[in-house]
Amino acid sequence: MTSLTDRLLGGTVAALLRALARTDPDHASALCGAVARRIGPRLPAHRVGRANLRHAFPDRSEAWIEETLAGVWENLGRVAGEYVHLGTIARYDPDHPEANRIETDDLPLFLQMRDDDKPALCFAAHLANWELPAAAMAAHIGSAAVYRMPNNRIVAAEIERIRAPIMGELIPARADAPLRMAAVLQRGDHLGVLVDQHFSRGVDVTFFGRRCKANPTIARLAARFDCPVVGVRVIRRAGVRFRMEGVGPIDLPRDARGNVDVAATMQRITTIVEGWVREYPDQWLWLHRRWR
Repeated sequence: MTSLTDRLLGGTVAALLRALARTDPDHASALCGAVARRIGPRLPAHRVGRANLRHAFPDRSEAWIEETLAGVWENLGRVAGEYVHLGTIARYDPDHPEANRIETDDLPLFLQMRDDDKPALCFAAHLANWELPAAAMAAHIGSAAVYRMPNNRIVAAEIERIRAPIMGELIPARADAPLRMAAVLQRGDHLGVLVDQHFSRGVDVTFFGRRCKANPTIARLAARFDCPVVGVRVIRRAGVRFRMEGVGPIDLPRDARGNVDVAATMQRITTIVEGWVREYPDQWLWLHRRWR
C-alpha cells in the first residue's frame, strides 16, 4: 500500500516531469542543472562523492574535488531535465549531422551491429546522460535494456510511461532479469546494461586501485552465447550536445580451455569504464557507494 508521503512525492515528481515536457530540451536541462548545482552540495550524498573522489584522485586539491562535484551535480540535474526529451535528443540523421544533438565517429561499428544479424551485449556507465545509449540504440539498431526503477510506485509508473515508447524492451532488475536477458540474445537482439554500480553478489574487480563488486551477468551471457561485447559511452560536449563512442568488440579473456573467464572479463570491462571516468570525472555519478 502506498503511503501518503509516497503519494505526495510521486505526485510532485510526476507533475514536475510533465511541466518539463512543455519546455524545450535546452531550457529543461539548463534549469535542472542549475538547481542541482546549487542544492546538491547541501545533501548527504555530497559527502559520499567527496570521499570517493579523494580516494580515486589522492593527488588532487580540495578545490578541484569540490569543482568536480559541482559538475557532477549539474550533470545529474541536466539528466533529470532531459529525461522527458530523450526521444528528441536521441534522434540521429546521418545525412544531416548539423541537426543532430549526438555526434559520432563510430557509426560503422553501430551499423555493423545493426546489420550482422547477430546478438550483442552493450555495456555502459553512469556518464553524461547515461539514458541516451539505450534510447539511441533502440531507435536505430533495435535493443533491449536492463533498468532499475525507483521504489516510489507513482514515480516508477511515470518514468516507465516516458521510457516505454523510446527504449525498446525494458527489463526490470529483478530476480528473473538474467532469464529475460538471455531470451533477448537467444532471438538475436542487442542488450544494453549499465555495469558500474555495486552488486553485493558480484565478482571482485579493481576500480581506481580499490576492490569492489561487479555484476557478472554480462560476462556470463557473453560466455553462454559467445556474442560480441561492445562498450558505449556518451560524453556531454556542451549543454544538450553529446558525443557517442563505441569500444570493441572487446577481446574477451579466456581460460586454458578457451572458455570466457567471467572474473577477468568483468575486470577488463571495469578497466575500460575507469578510463572513461578518468577522462571526464565531472560527468560520472560519484554520489553512490561504489566501494563497500
